[in-house]
Amino acid sequence: MTSTLRQLSALLLSTAILITGNGLINTLLPVRAEIESFTTLEIGVLGAIYFVGFTLGCINVPLIVRRVGHIRTFATFSSIAAATALIHAIFVDPVAWWVLRFAVGVSFAGLYIVIESWLNDRTASSNRGAVMSAYTFINLCVLMLGQFMLTLYPPSGFEPFAIVAVLLGLALVPVSLTTAPSPRQPDSVRLDIGALWRLSPVALVACLAVGLANGSFWTMGPVFASRSGLDIDHLVYFMAAATLAAAVAQWPLGRLSDYTDRRFVIVAVAVGAAVSGALLSGWPQPSRLGLVVLAGAFGAFAMPLYALAVAHANDFAADDSFVTTAGGLLLVFGIGAAIGPLIASTAMAFAGPGGLFLFTTAVHAALVVFAFARIRVRAAPAEEERSDFVAVPRTSPAFYELDPRSEPDADSGAGSMPHSATSGRSFL
Repeated sequence: MTSTLRQLSALLLSTAILITGNGLINTLLPVRAEIESFTTLEIGVLGAIYFVGFTLGCINVPLIVRRVGHIRTFATFSSIAAATALIHAIFVDPVAWWVLRFAVGVSFAGLYIVIESWLNDRTASSNRGAVMSAYTFINLCVLMLGQFMLTLYPPSGFEPFAIVAVLLGLALVPVSLTTAPSPRQPDSVRLDIGALWRLSPVALVACLAVGLANGSFWTMGPVFASRSGLDIDHLVYFMAAATLAAAVAQWPLGRLSDYTDRRFVIVAVAVGAAVSGALLSGWPQPSRLGLVVLAGAFGAFAMPLYALAVAHANDFAADDSFVTTAGGLLLVFGIGAAIGPLIASTAMAFAGPGGLFLFTTAVHAALVVFAFARIRVRAAPAEEERSDFVAVPRTSPAFYELDPRSEPDADSGAGSMPHSATSGRSFL
């Protein structure tokens, strides 16, 4: 395991630098947009169009990788992302920022696909679970680090954008210097809603709900915190509390779901997210500590829903279709995340800052009702048919090939350094 992580150290370092920069700019932009008097809807479009670019990138970037290779693809998209960070500071205009956010969404889809397909190709079967855990842990830690970097300089200045550009540029160095051979070419993805619905309606609706609610939170959460009277330091605590709580809660909730019908856990978690969202939406006299604690509660319940939904879908999926199922659900999440900020920002325009969490509460409540209805219609899979819970981030379809569950069984001749389980096929 140690030798594997040493071989992957360049890729993991690039990942850490990338996500640090992305965590910083994703919190910075809504705050700066608020300072620049963007309308609430204009800020919502910033988040929506990022996820439009990200979803389209997941579909189309594999074609670019096949044409020019992994390192050139990584260099291209890292350079684009770094340049856009600086252009944000030069052209402070809603339309310009929308174009830039679309480009960044496509770029990060490409960056994640390159890194994760490389990790998959260089990881032995016996170490895949450990590498997944290390990768997910790094993601969460450096995301919080990026959020806290917003406190270094005033968000009204040029310096935060310069830091993002430096980080995204430096992320290119470890990958450029790696001596690891290029992995096989990644597969393209496509979305088959009908197939996902037939497989698991609850998983499909849950991933859509997560996109609607969490996409709204990451885009409009900083605006909510600012308009609720939090200074920049406590705004960062507000956002970081949700990230930290999600990291802490994900494994206990996932393990609990391994021992019961996952839909009951999904319902319970959605109820918790709805209640914490309702409290945030109606908080009468916001105290700094109260808002941060409630943000943590919201993150602990709302964020793990995605991994629970993917695990539930794979309880019904065939042994060789885990990656295809998870890839399709990722695109469903992206669609929800592209729609959610538009609705949430509209709700905030009419109902004030609390409109954000009125919307997320409605989304989670609808998920509770739907999941309960499905529990009455369809029995849970037998215990021996369930797959083990794995905490998965929402990065790129290539990540899911790291999951040990995507491996062929021993009878199929799985080797120690396998190719993708989806070779020659497309994602759902």
